[in-house]
Amino acid sequence: MAKLERNLSEDFTGLLLRIEQGILSGSLSASQEDGSDFRSGDVRCSVRVFERYSLAGENRVSMTVTLFQGGAGQPVQLSAITSGGSQALFNKLNKIGENRFLRKLEELL
Repeated sequence: MAKLERNLSEDFTGLLLRIEQGILSGSLSASQEDGSDFRSGDVRCSVRVFERYSLAGENRVSMTVTLFQGGAGQPVQLSAITSGGSQALFNKLNKIGENRFLRKLEELL
């Protein structure tokens, strides 16, 4: 697994759209598998799960992106975690695909 966490002073909706569009246009094999959106007053949380094929690992890797905002005017907290980039039975031997997927998100930020 690879993980990225950031606090961002950006518009929640604009950031979410930029991430969705950027990830999907960044790879021919990228797909958005599912997502959830929660809201309670000014508090917002969105979760997205993306997948793409990793040539390095010859498998698919996933990335879960969570955005949370504690209220209007508050920073947007982002957590992104990748998984699935190894073919080993017990140990992670190849995390290249996971790291590359996460780097694509870093470029978008």
